[in-house]
Amino acid sequence: MVSVRKLLIAATVGVATVFAAPMAMAEIQKKKFKVVGTWHNLPPFYQFEKPFWEEQVTKLSGGKITATINPITELGLKGFEVARLLKLGVFDVAFASYGYVASEAPEIEGADLSSVSNTFDEGYKVVKAYEPHIKETFEKKYGLKYMFSYPFPSQMIFCSKPVTKLSDLAGKKVRVYATTLGDFVEGLGGTSVTISFAEVVPALQRGVADCGITGTMPAYNAKWHEVITHAMKIRVGMGMGFMAMNLKMWKSLNADTQKFLLEQSARLEKEMWIASEKEDEEAIRCLTGKGECSRGAGGSVVITEASAEDEALRRKVLQEHVLKKWAARCSKECVKNWNATAGKVVGLTAGK
Repeated sequence: MVSVRKLLIAATVGVATVFAAPMAMAEIQKKKFKVVGTWHNLPPFYQFEKPFWEEQVTKLSGGKITATINPITELGLKGFEVARLLKLGVFDVAFASYGYVASEAPEIEGADLSSVSNTFDEGYKVVKAYEPHIKETFEKKYGLKYMFSYPFPSQMIFCSKPVTKLSDLAGKKVRVYATTLGDFVEGLGGTSVTISFAEVVPALQRGVADCGITGTMPAYNAKWHEVITHAMKIRVGMGMGFMAMNLKMWKSLNADTQKFLLEQSARLEKEMWIASEKEDEEAIRCLTGKGECSRGAGGSVVITEASAEDEALRRKVLQEHVLKKWAARCSKECVKNWNATAGKVVGLTAGK
């Protein structure tokens, strides 16, 4: 399977000149944006979201565009309310997780249905195929201008007790942050519990949850490896995030300013995809303590590779629970659109 790094390398080279030599700045409007980012302690925020808005666009616009960005963790937000606040104009721009906002718009779930994408390049192709419908949903339901999507590292299942195969999750309480992940867990005979990211470690310690789903590096950065013992190397989601702007704000910008922001967003999108895949590889070393970890001391998590039996069960649950339940939540038109775009990429059909 082609690495997403190889898939994007040519395009990345193509947008490099945008960073080195931006368009003429004379017609860029002078604007200050209020931006909300994701979690302060995770790489997407401190490596990309914050530098992009507080340094890069300011420099490249000749100081005409400035911004302040605060992560949800500093603002006391859980993440579920971000799209609504952006629509209301509390923020001008937001980075957020699809899983945290999709409960109000099943169409958005289609960008990252549990277990649909098994590799980064599949995830990229799925979201790109489905993008026209994401854009339409953001505009009609939320009053937002969709800018781009990006992945967090692989979403895996981490447990505080021995779990070495998918069938072991039967009867377990598993933390999820998205409806589609809950569908997957319940299809395995487990119980899904919704817990915000900041509250997962104490929940695992107290037994409120037996397992939790998150990205590989987020698990390490949030010190899940200090309370978990086992994990399964099965991607149950891409952990897809997005950047969007309040539509009224977007429409208030002139054509040159819009063009500048679209060009810079395209560069950031590619950088984040490539970095996430690379980060995924190091996260496994950090969690297990096997190999070099530049982030700190390694853990001792036992990570089990998926067996043929696990893969067969994963696909069964995907077809019989995840896709069917999502199709029941979405409209017929929504399902038709997904099948003709994202579903076609991975050879899957929802609603049957």
